[in-house]
Amino acid sequence: MNMMRTAMLIAVMTALFMGVGYMLGGTGGMMIALAIAAAMNLFSYWNADKLVLRMHRAQEVDERNAPEYYGIVRDLAKNAGLPMPKVYIIDNAQPNAFATGRNPENAAVAATSGLLHALNEEEVAAVMAHELAHVQNRDTLIMTITATLAGAISMLGNFALFFGGGRNNNNPFGFIGILVAMIVAPFAAMLVQMAISRTREYSADRRGAEICGNPMWLASALRKIAMGAKRQVNVDAERNPATAHMFIINPLNGQRMDGLFSTHPNTENRIAALQAMAQEMGPTPQNWSNTQPESGAASGPWGARPTGSAGIRDKGDDGFKGPWS
Repeated sequence: MNMMRTAMLIAVMTALFMGVGYMLGGTGGMMIALAIAAAMNLFSYWNADKLVLRMHRAQEVDERNAPEYYGIVRDLAKNAGLPMPKVYIIDNAQPNAFATGRNPENAAVAATSGLLHALNEEEVAAVMAHELAHVQNRDTLIMTITATLAGAISMLGNFALFFGGGRNNNNPFGFIGILVAMIVAPFAAMLVQMAISRTREYSADRRGAEICGNPMWLASALRKIAMGAKRQVNVDAERNPATAHMFIINPLNGQRMDGLFSTHPNTENRIAALQAMAQEMGPTPQNWSNTQPESGAASGPWGARPTGSAGIRDKGDDGFKGPWS
């Protein structure tokens, strides 16, 4: 049902984009809008993951310089039957995480340094399982397409006066068409994008809980991340608000309600759904290491470590030192 709803919302977004083109330039404008949408989505399909990671200054890590974090992602990917994604750390005090990539074979997951500091091992595992669920559900591609279309509609709205004003007889709706293109269409596109984002979060919560094996780990993580997001400003996210929907919790300051203008469902509603899922599942593992007997118990940022360490090793360094130090 969620996939069908998402497909319908993307269809609405595409129709809205073509409709804006028609309002500004008639049939010719509609075809130009379709061509622009196709070109932008093609570019996003191949390059959106790199652009998003660059926007947030993510640094790729591996089992040599982030053994515990990398190992958790590796074990979770194995549990989910997914290829090993690229693993990144973002030097940001706000606890948060996101996934990106056009398909499971070209996916990446990223966690902030704030998340690795604030959460325990089980909670980190649950968050990364949630992100891998997005990869498995192809949400990363879906959200890339919707974000691209929403941005394109807003772009047309910003240039509505230029394309539709003056004596342009190709505009069949006159001033009304320009007004719709400038205000109504971008607003509608934003609402559709938010509806898709919120639909996919509930699905990823459930699948993520299945991957890590304990819904309460994710419920606890969501509560901590939501509290941290209120206290810590994510400067890079504020500069690039179009990427907010990708994070597990809205990184933008002040977005707290489960209303029309929220990119994410209300955190308490998500926690309640996970609690109900935990009751359905019955007894669940109490320790992440118990679910990963082959990998052994991880230490690093979630166990005994030197005072002041970040639990992340630099390449060729026997000590603990994070890329954000």
